[in-house]
Amino acid sequence: QEQLVESGGGLVQPGGSLRLSCAASGSSFSSYVMAWYRQAPGKPREWVAGIRGSGITNYADSVKGRFTISRDNAKNTVDLQMNNLKPEDTGIYYCNARSPLLLLWGQGTQVTVSS
Repeated sequence: QEQLVESGGGLVQPGGSLRLSCAASGSSFSSYVMAWYRQAPGKPREWVAGIRGSGITNYADSVKGRFTISRDNAKNTVDLQMNNLKPEDTGIYYCNARSPLLLLWGQGTQVTVSS
């Protein structure tokens, strides 16, 4: 059964960095569009960044220039490097995998940006 497992969240001061990782099971990873979403307390889940199997990336305006999404199709992993973190980046970060036949979510990992 396909599943996603995130890791790498934690507490960081404003201006700091964190790297999130998402490991996927299954044999069709390279065909999935992978993405990171986040949900702040009391707010709806929002899309943060996405990456196609080809490596083409897209970012929400709020994180452009600070976050970098990458994938390793040989290892079935997708990472989110987050730099210059701000308090408004606080939330639960979810990994997402999508294909015409599949929609998967990870369990989420907490990111807290606070001094």
